[in-house]
Amino acid sequence: SARIERFLTLCPEDNICVANVTTAAQLFHVLRRQVYRVSSKPLVLFTPKRYLRAREAYSPVEELTSGAFREVIDDPVARPDEVRRVVLASGKVGLDLLVARNQAGTAHVAVVRVEQLYPWPGQQIQAAISGYPSAREIVWAQEEPANMGAWGFVRDRLSEIVGGRQTLWCIARPASGPPATGSHTLHDLEQADILHRALAPGS
Repeated sequence: SARIERFLTLCPEDNICVANVTTAAQLFHVLRRQVYRVSSKPLVLFTPKRYLRAREAYSPVEELTSGAFREVIDDPVARPDEVRRVVLASGKVGLDLLVARNQAGTAHVAVVRVEQLYPWPGQQIQAAISGYPSAREIVWAQEEPANMGAWGFVRDRLSEIVGGRQTLWCIARPASGPPATGSHTLHDLEQADILHRALAPGS
């Protein structure tokens, strides 16, 4: 099952780890960390097939031979003084947003990838958001419908971090009974709409 919200409901008391990684190095290091854990706990890992061979998910050899798993990856190209909106995303949609943002040359949006959802990396997320002092909007973007995915899990946790200093909202597909439309064409249209709303000013 790839219903991430179902696994997140099973996450009290530091009992499992839920990750949604975006690069080859991140996948390597989270698996390596799992092997070397002192205390054994299950790892639930979401790895969409789309980016298995995509250049956006490539990692240089140095990131594989050194370093460690990063629970949060800040935007590598954003200019902090120009950013007005910070978009938080996990997994595939995070890479989709980076690609679309770079193609559009949108300077006012930073894309921060939350690579681990539980245990919740609150301090790392807060540090990333704090790096954009002019940001007025914090957005959680996900591919799933609004009543599914990670939004229900992260909403209150993000509210504590934001603390009313910025506007917090979610960009997702409309709430739905089934998790998918059943139409590839409609799926692509909805996906394009998510990317547009996440990156467009005043959306």
